[in-house]
Amino acid sequence: MSEPANAQQPQHKTLSGLEVKPVYGPETTNKIDFDRDIGRPGEFPFTRGPYPDMYRGRLWTRRQIAGFGTAQATNERYRFLLEHGQTGISTDFDHPTLTGYDSDHELAEGEVGRLGVAIDTVRDMDDLFHQIPLDQVSVSLTINHPSIVLLSMFLAVAQERNIPWQALRGTVQNDSLKEFHGQKTFALGPEPSLKLTTDIVEFCAARVPNWYTISISGYHTRESGSDAVQELAFTIAQGMAYVESALARGMPPDSFAPRLSFFFGVHNDLFEEIAKFRAARRMWARIMKERYQAARPESMRMRFHTQTLGSTLMRQDAQNNIVRGALQALAAVLGGTQSLHVSGYDEAYDIPSEDAMRMSLATQLILAHESGAAATADPLGGSLFVETLTNDIENAAQEYISRIDQMGAGSMRQGILQAIGSGYIEREIARSAYEYQQRIESGRQVIVGLNRYQSETAQKLELFQFDPEEEEWQKGRLAAARNNRSPAAVRTALTALKQSARNNANLMPPTLQAVQAMATEGEILDTLRDVYGEYVDPGVF
Repeated sequence: MSEPANAQQPQHKTLSGLEVKPVYGPETTNKIDFDRDIGRPGEFPFTRGPYPDMYRGRLWTRRQIAGFGTAQATNERYRFLLEHGQTGISTDFDHPTLTGYDSDHELAEGEVGRLGVAIDTVRDMDDLFHQIPLDQVSVSLTINHPSIVLLSMFLAVAQERNIPWQALRGTVQNDSLKEFHGQKTFALGPEPSLKLTTDIVEFCAARVPNWYTISISGYHTRESGSDAVQELAFTIAQGMAYVESALARGMPPDSFAPRLSFFFGVHNDLFEEIAKFRAARRMWARIMKERYQAARPESMRMRFHTQTLGSTLMRQDAQNNIVRGALQALAAVLGGTQSLHVSGYDEAYDIPSEDAMRMSLATQLILAHESGAAATADPLGGSLFVETLTNDIENAAQEYISRIDQMGAGSMRQGILQAIGSGYIEREIARSAYEYQQRIESGRQVIVGLNRYQSETAQKLELFQFDPEEEEWQKGRLAAARNNRSPAAVRTALTALKQSARNNANLMPPTLQAVQAMATEGEILDTLRDVYGEYVDPGVF
């Protein structure tokens, strides 16, 4: 593959458009106070990492996401991953489950189990974690608007197995606000979904103390086309809105903030991504301490999961994606992530194959044990380039946050709702996505194998094969569950849920009762739609 004679020279900017100088000297960082702005790992403002010894004390969690077909099929993938070195479980749900519809709903046709696992009842949740010790393995549930239902099912399964809720470790994504400009798998409007998110925070703070109640997600915002600055800004703004929603319930910040976590994507611009993670920790620490008066270090310490971005994976020369995944994973590790998923190199085609997942886990193991990247905390701390870029990203992100704060007249909760309702966030992301695509199509942004250096031979891949018969099997299982339950118990539970919603009560207890009575996810969400109404996307372009 030769260099084209008319190849355009790359722009000397980050992917977010921040200027990159040809060389950095001491004058670029003369405004930085080391103790105030950088400090030591494990100490405020946590720029250099949330823990003093970082990976020398404990490696990041290897958490490859899985989910397809039925609960039984996904359970087999879980076991495969655990046998090959995974240390935590992460679950992808299919589109009907994400949007609160049962597998036999007309809107679910053709989507059941297609891009995630189908979960209709608590029986499915039990099968999903068959023979997996829930008190020994950390579990992540990647679900948002129906979080209250899926978490209730998970808690009911633990209770049935006599596992105390205090022993459970894991995360429910429960980031309702990002759905309106990120993944777009919403079931309710912004205000009622924010209420349900806060219900989970309040309930778990009292009853499930070791559970992370929100994984405040920038990943889906980035996948929607945002740049690194926007991802950081909108994610932190969402987090601030959740904090203010919990404070409005009368919860002191130190009672719930230690159980908030974050979820970021990681792109190809190595140093920008590392700086983004460092800026994120510093910003969150200062916001929690100075704006919300948190006192405990745990309340200021940002911990996050990272996933390499599926949107960066190419069908053209797909094996190049192995290198992209390794590069992005290295950025996440050098940036101090607590847990990591490396997307499969064949995900531009379908759900990753077992071969791709083996390679993703091997990538993490090589980084952990062969690269030396885990030997010291924040190995790039003090770099003139990285420290300058960390400041530049923070300053640019703060401009977005201040703008949203002004929309709410000093209330970030109201500001983010206004920014969502007006389409401001979506328009900013769309602008960024359009500009990035223009750079690719013009050749100013080189994508190896796509617009430059194309291979002359096609690479052979053994792709995941989805079994379409699993949809009918799941529908039959759902019908059997309905036939073998007490209709009276379901009616009673759903009536109690509706009344609690009308009374503005915490909906975790009645939702738990409903799933234990074998109410389906769709029935529970339909009950809530009856109270709160059905959200219609305004379609901002």
